[in-house]
Amino acid sequence: MTLLTSLARTLAARTGRAQQVRTVRHVHLSDRPLVFVPLKLAGEACAPLAALAGDDPRHPRMLTVYEPRDRTQRFEFAAALADVMLAFIEDYATPAPEPGARAGDAPQILVPNPAGVAFTRLLGRSTRFRRTDGDYAVRENVPVLGRYLSFYSERSVAPASSLLLPMAAVLADHWATGQSAAEDGSLGALLAWIDPPDGLTGAQAALLAEDPLRCPPAGPATDPSFDNEVLQPRLQAVRAATAAGDEAALRRARLAMDAALRTQLDPVWALMWRAVGVLRALPEAAHVPGRWESDRRAFAGQVAWLREGGAPQPRRDGAVAAARKLAALERDQQRLDVHRAYDDPLVMAEYRMTGEAFAGTVVQAWPDRLDTSGRRARLRPRIVVETADAVLAGPGAALVSPRRPGQDAEVVEVRPAGESTRVTLELKNGMGRALTPSPGSVPAAGEEISYTTLRDEYLPAPAFPDAENTPWTHGGPPPAYAGGDEAAREDWS
Repeated sequence: MTLLTSLARTLAARTGRAQQVRTVRHVHLSDRPLVFVPLKLAGEACAPLAALAGDDPRHPRMLTVYEPRDRTQRFEFAAALADVMLAFIEDYATPAPEPGARAGDAPQILVPNPAGVAFTRLLGRSTRFRRTDGDYAVRENVPVLGRYLSFYSERSVAPASSLLLPMAAVLADHWATGQSAAEDGSLGALLAWIDPPDGLTGAQAALLAEDPLRCPPAGPATDPSFDNEVLQPRLQAVRAATAAGDEAALRRARLAMDAALRTQLDPVWALMWRAVGVLRALPEAAHVPGRWESDRRAFAGQVAWLREGGAPQPRRDGAVAAARKLAALERDQQRLDVHRAYDDPLVMAEYRMTGEAFAGTVVQAWPDRLDTSGRRARLRPRIVVETADAVLAGPGAALVSPRRPGQDAEVVEVRPAGESTRVTLELKNGMGRALTPSPGSVPAAGEEISYTTLRDEYLPAPAFPDAENTPWTHGGPPPAYAGGDEAAREDWS
């Protein structure tokens, strides 16, 4: 938690309303996302109980598993979910993109919280290896769904990806509430702070949202009281009717179970679309389209891989694959930190508090200054920025302005000026090739500007051996995917 976030939380507690800690939206929001609200059986890692899924706020598709521990019903659920999700995904996968090419768009999936991402990951792992013939056969769409869900789960680990978004985490990144970070995991309580009903403070509205009768948990776990008092009797009724072979009683029991589960799913479904509306009200950050382009390219690659008969994702990455992924995640996180600071003054304010950036006013400028110390004259303008921020950078430090990211600035002098500080900077690059700078390329006197040590520099990927050359110290070459009965028998969870 940064100092700025701490201050925002204190202000939220005092005013009774969540405070924005971002001025722009740092994730992509599709015009047509697919919302997925899963529920699982208590005590099980990934035993599906029910789900709502769809891209139409008014017409979600409900899927129910009336006996969650029954293997056949689990895979019927997976097949029905595949009918919904694959139809949505295929809308973006036709025509087939070329490998490495950018897809025109990509399907985005929204879940209520990080636990929903974990459920999606387990569901993908439990279905992607299944066989469609022989023993333990499933419908053909089940392993395809598993591979897509595994792809989405892997992309969700990437800090810059928006393909699979947990809405509670996204909202908590953009607003600070007067409750704890753990309480921010409740989608209902979080939205209560951000947009409380008329006449209520955020704290009062959040307290109401914590009542499971008013606002059920956003899944995949259900409230223990609901499990014991409502769900268990309905499960027993289904089991009793099944054992007795009474079709009429079984239909009634299933309808009653559907009705009970809708009381848990419908409020969360409404919260999800409300959260979409709240986030949509924020303007999109400048670097988001570039990150979404990376998502689209990754989706295009996954589509091409599946259509060419590629093997499912391995249960565990080999040493080389894991190292490559970790290196890519580190580079992505570093670039994301820089881009967010460049796009958002409130993010940059956090770096100003730590001395990694400062903002001020240009009080003097020499745009036509030339450096004649070498064999050829070089355009080297200088400016003086007056700031009230603490400046930790000393002479020789390299800085950059988010407003002119292609222009380098070197600190020449830092000197006090009353209660302020004056920083003299020498500029190079980004001004054209002539000895006279292009119009607007040099900050003018009176311009408000910020400078930071954060730089969006290209970082080449480390050199890794090919997978077949993995050293014995790291397990040697990973085995090739063989499929077979062992994969088909893998436990669901």
